[in-house]
Order: sequence, then C-alpha cells, then structure tokens
Amino acid sequence: MISDSHIHTNFSGDSSEDPHNSVAQAIKLGMEEMCITDHHDFPLPLSISAEPLEVGPYVSYLQDLQRTYEKQIFVGVGIELGLDPMCADALADCARSYPWDFIIGSVHHVRAMDPYYPLFFEGKTEKQCFGEFFEATLENLRAFSDFDTLGHLDYVVRYGPNKNKFYRPADYFDIFDEILRFLIDRGICLECNVSALRRGLGQPNPHPDLLRRYRELGGELITIGSDAHKAIDIGVPFDVGRDILLGAGFTHYAVFKSRKPQMRKL
Repeated sequence: MISDSHIHTNFSGDSSEDPHNSVAQAIKLGMEEMCITDHHDFPLPLSISAEPLEVGPYVSYLQDLQRTYEKQIFVGVGIELGLDPMCADALADCARSYPWDFIIGSVHHVRAMDPYYPLFFEGKTEKQCFGEFFEATLENLRAFSDFDTLGHLDYVVRYGPNKNKFYRPADYFDIFDEILRFLIDRGICLECNVSALRRGLGQPNPHPDLLRRYRELGGELITIGSDAHKAIDIGVPFDVGRDILLGAGFTHYAVFKSRKPQMRKL
C-alpha cells in the first residue's frame, strides 16, 4: 500500500479525528509509513483552517505517537504550512526550530481570502481568479521555500463556480512552468493530492496534465497524500492516484524522514 504523506487530525482546526485512529487505519491498510501533517496557518479573515498551531505541544505529541507505534509503522512528524509572503519570517522560524520529518508548503489564500469562500470569485471571471491564485503561488515560493513538497498546486479549482469544468492547465502553462522549474531547481517535491478525486472532480491536485508537464520538464520527486481529515479517508483513492502517476511517467514516489527523501516504488 502506498504510504500516505498528508493526513490531518484534531490538531487541525478543520478536523476532529483522534491521531490514534489515523495511525490504526494506516496500519489496517498495510502502510509501512505515514505522516501526520496538521495545519499551521496564520490568522486571516476568510479561511477554513487559518488558526496557528501550538507547535511545541504538537511536536511532542507526535514524537510520543511515533515511539508508541514504532514496531508497527513509522509515524512521521509533519506539518502543513500555509504560505503567505507576509508570514515568510515566521514560517522560516517554524521550519528550522523543530525536528520535522516532513513539511508541506501549501497556498490556501490570495488577498487574505481562501477560495473556499464564494466571495473570492466575486467581481472577476473564474479564469482570472485561477490565474491570480497561480501567480500568488509563485510569489509565495519566491518568499519562502524551506519545505519538502508543494501541496495541492491547483487547489483553487476545487472551489471555482464551475469547479474544473472549464479548467485547462495549458491556459496557464507560462506560470506553471515557472512554478515547476522552481521546484525542480531546488529539489522540492510536487504533491499528488488525491482528495479532489473523493470530491468528484475526476482529477487529483494537480491535474494530470500538470503531473505530465512536471515530468517533461525533468521533475522526478513526487509525494502522495490523501489530505484525509477523517481516518476513513486515509489512502483513498490511492489506486487511482497510482495509475495517474504511472501514466504520467513516474515509477517512484518519495517519503520523508528527518526531511530527507526516500524513494519507494509505485
């Protein structure tokens, strides 16, 4: 079973799952490794998850969890950092101050708003809003890039007025190529986040066209995450994710320990 590198528990403001339940589910599925990556976002007016994590107690809890289950599964000490240029110094301090196994860097906000809220799309076309989100992603990367994988690159399409009905990654390849080359040049992974498949979008984030484009440009480092906020969603649907990645030309994915990638066969 592919190991899950994007899992949320009740340390995230948008989850109520007991971490022990998440570990038990991963063990049940036959995973050899997993990583809990709860949200650490800074307060912004319109966000579904923007509340700072009490990082010290969180890390201590996960270290205890890691020791408890060490004979059954490797439980990574991870975090999902909400990227914002205004928070770059605080993000850098968090990244270097704790013994992380794995850090996801994710964009959830543009103009201090989460696309989860319809207000984000008011007054502009859907295509303009998508482009604005991707431009903000590049801005975030240039401000702070001390993380191991870029989470759900085209997250914004989950919440567009038409979801991904009219979304064509090729329309944004100019900016996407800059983003993907930035990741490749710095050895940062690209995440294949399968949660949109559970939401009925018929695609992971990013879109398969972007996974193929990343591979064409020379990208090899992929992480795989369910973005589960409930234990029952861990590893779902990794069978579909595997087929998409194999179709895009990948043969391996990365898991992280002490922020060093270890390659596993798909």
